[in-house]
Order: sequence, then structure tokens, then C-alpha cells
Amino acid sequence: MGNISGTFNASKALFKPSLIKPQLTYSNFNELPIPLNNKIKAIVLDKDNCIAYPHETHIWEAYTDQWEKLKRVYPGKALLIVSNTAGSNDDKALKGSKIIETNTGVHVLRHSTKKPGCHQEIMQYFRDNKIAGKPDEIAVIGDRLFTDIMMANLMNSCGIWLKYGVVKSNNPLMMFERFLSRFF
Repeated sequence: MGNISGTFNASKALFKPSLIKPQLTYSNFNELPIPLNNKIKAIVLDKDNCIAYPHETHIWEAYTDQWEKLKRVYPGKALLIVSNTAGSNDDKALKGSKIIETNTGVHVLRHSTKKPGCHQEIMQYFRDNKIAGKPDEIAVIGDRLFTDIMMANLMNSCGIWLKYGVVKSNNPLMMFERFLSRFF
């Protein structure tokens, strides 16, 4: 199923380009400083090309030490994987999210609206679990400006862009996003 939320929200960037501007940029997951800062209590992670090879269900081998460190510093429900596949309405019987949770040890958000539109569901998750009550206590880590970083900015959270991720993608949209990043 297509990403109606992404398409609709991407048009907002035409009128407000700051929506796709990250607060921090790193080449890949291993470059993240952990802890991020004292204010961040919760972290939202995109899966594909951030912590896992696209469409894989386990942490990229080169990231396993960094992943374990992140889980120690942000334990339990302080970490949340938000994917536009796993946990979404496209995830039949939630098979994908259950596999990812087993392989990573981190909960996958069940959400009805794809990124960047699921920010209210993310806030509700962290409030319900008494992890973070304010958006500026949350960091969103992802490889896409028009979904992950836009979502962080719509939430008034910290957007952390992994510019190249697990693999440098030659996808035209991702190449366009890297081109746009020259103007930040």
C-alpha cells in the first residue's frame, strides 16, 4: 500500500523547508554519540537502512556493539522501532513486527498512519509507558528527510539523520534528499 501520509506531508516541505532539516546528521548508526544528550529520554528508530539492511529483520552485524550500548543507555520501552512496513496496516497479522521484536529486543510501534503522520501515536506510546511526556525529550533517528526527519520536526522532537545508513542508496528520492541537504 502506498504512503498517503508521506505524499501529503511532503508537500508541506515546499512551503516550510525547515520541516526536512535535521538537528543532527551522521553518516551511519555507529557514529551516534550515546547517550545523545541528557534531555533525551526516548528514541524512535527507523529500521530499514538505519539499523538493518533494507528488508532484513536483524541488526546489521557491524552495528551490534553500538545497538547493545544504545539498549543499555535507553532500556526497555525507551527505544521504539517505527517502520512504514512492520507494525503498519500493511503488516498482516503483525508477523513482521513480531519477528523484528524477537530479533532486536525492541518494541515495534503498531500504527495506522505511516510516517510522518504517526507522530501522535508515538507520543501516546511514550506517555502511556511513562517514558517521555514532552516531544523535546524524544529523538527520531532515520535515513529519510521526508518521512523520519519531517516526523521529528512535526513532533517538535530532535531529528537525527543518518545520511548514508547501512548502505549508500542510489534510490532517486534518497539521492534528491542528499542533494537538498547541501542547502542546510
